[in-house]
Amino acid sequence: MERSIKELSGKLALVTGGTKGIGKAIAGKLAASGATVVVTARRPSEEKMEHHFIAADLTDSGAIAELTKKLINEYGTPDILINNVGGTSSPAGGFQMLSDEDWNRDIELNLLASIRLDKAVVSKMIEKKSGAVIHISSLNGKIPLYQSNFSYGVMKSALNAYSKTLANEVAKHGIRVNTVSPGMVRTTAMETFLEGYAQSIGKTVAEASQQIMDGLGGVPMNRLAEPEEIANMVAFLVSDGAGYITGANILVDGGTYPAV
Repeated sequence: MERSIKELSGKLALVTGGTKGIGKAIAGKLAASGATVVVTARRPSEEKMEHHFIAADLTDSGAIAELTKKLINEYGTPDILINNVGGTSSPAGGFQMLSDEDWNRDIELNLLASIRLDKAVVSKMIEKKSGAVIHISSLNGKIPLYQSNFSYGVMKSALNAYSKTLANEVAKHGIRVNTVSPGMVRTTAMETFLEGYAQSIGKTVAEASQQIMDGLGGVPMNRLAEPEEIANMVAFLVSDGAGYITGANILVDGGTYPAV
């Protein structure tokens, strides 16, 4: 039992957006499994930091270069890269509500941040011929929800395609790349999103939440996921136990996605 708990001992992990929500849960799970964890976000958590921290705005390509330089100089090349940062502040209501600025903001945060960081870090992984990369996507990347978050879903769909393509390219170098697509997860960010969406459509938060779940076709388990449930899947995928899994998109959605 002790062996499995510490199966990531000696590994260095970088988790983006790792100070709250899903990212925080992932960082905690990887650390509990023995990894040395570095988290990055625009600013540190107001709570006591349990992991190493480097501040960076991942929508800024210059900041990504500085982050990578500092990470490698102080800690070394990571064995594990978790591209978790993402989100949207774009308005609801469909394509006509979205400005160029809305699209550009979602592209930078939900797609280009991962692409740029991968280019910097995976290049170093190739040199040592090993590594595990996870992209945190969304069920919304497979089930379009034009009413609530049109541009976010499009970006996550693009991230899915990018992740699969990258996986195929770097597999020969001993690097595995997988995607995890959560459904609705009980986080502060989700609560903020639901509050904003509810206000925009003139409904209560409960009604707005139900509308989104109905748009997804219903959630068979009839609840939101907990961040730790996403973290458990990520920890497995970066472990040796998942050594033959690459290019996969694993749904953690309570059975929501309707296709076989």
